Amino acid sequence: MRIISFLGVLLVISACGGGSSSSEITIDPGQDNSSGQSCSTYQSNNGNGSTLNCTIVHDNIVRQFYVYEGSGYQSNAPVLFVLHGYTSRGLWIMNYSGFQSIADDAGLIVIYPQGTLLPATGQTHWNVGGWTTSSTTDDVGFINSVINFLNNEYSIDSKRIYSTGMSNGGYMSYKLACDLSPRIAAVVSVTGSMTSETTDGCNPTHPTSVAQIHGLQDTVVNYDGNGFSKPIEEVMDYWVNNNNCTQVPDTSEISGSNGGGIHDVYSGCDNQTNVELYLMTNMGHSWPNLNNHDLQASTTVWNFLSKYDIDGLIE
Repeated sequence: MRIISFLGVLLVISACGGGSSSSEITIDPGQDNSSGQSCSTYQSNNGNGSTLNCTIVHDNIVRQFYVYEGSGYQSNAPVLFVLHGYTSRGLWIMNYSGFQSIADDAGLIVIYPQGTLLPATGQTHWNVGGWTTSSTTDDVGFINSVINFLNNEYSIDSKRIYSTGMSNGGYMSYKLACDLSPRIAAVVSVTGSMTSETTDGCNPTHPTSVAQIHGLQDTVVNYDGNGFSKPIEEVMDYWVNNNNCTQVPDTSEISGSNGGGIHDVYSGCDNQTNVELYLMTNMGHSWPNLNNHDLQASTTVWNFLSKYDIDGLIE
């Protein structure tokens, strides 16, 4: 029975990618003892900035990530990590998430990292516990190495490094807020949650603004949780308590022709941070936009994150 249940979880989770592509992208899970880094220009039709396809070696594994430099890039630029879902690719979320135009306007550097293959399933993943407990990949260390790369190659604002992600990428964003807290200012999870392993090991070094975008019709990462995923209410409670926020949120309606939703804001937090929940009535396990779920994920994510740095609300 336990094996059957685990297989059922994997079949459901395999839908977590949040995007697809007709072209195959090969992910090399093998070891490589070479050192150094390399970047090449990647031709993309999205945005007016420039895109690089980069690799670095971390923990003896060649790791890949795409760098989008917004056309408005200037010194002391903020950085946004955008993390793909389980089974997905950095290139895919770069193409569907819609952050390039935001980066052009805000002078933002956007990073789309690539996860490695989970040995148990052969699928791309971020190591967050839960269904990924067979993983030995040091994804937190990988993201930390990419930040070091950015410090060497760009002029970035080290107090304004953010993360967001779809599904497994949302789980990983919370893990970064927990395990890479000295470098991560704020995070937004889109259809993700937290695993027990992430919650049990979480040790933020500062009050951290977090937001969750979720759908009541999500049957992959259920709002009420399951064996590998915390209920969204518990995730909100964790960060409300961590940030010392008011326990009762201010709630407003999100209107629209697709069922709308509610927006909960937990305020009064330390360092003027916030904890927010966007709960969409008819949304399933998808990256929302105004045409399908009355909320544009990319603009909602950036409007939230851009208000904060690692010290809290930007005055």
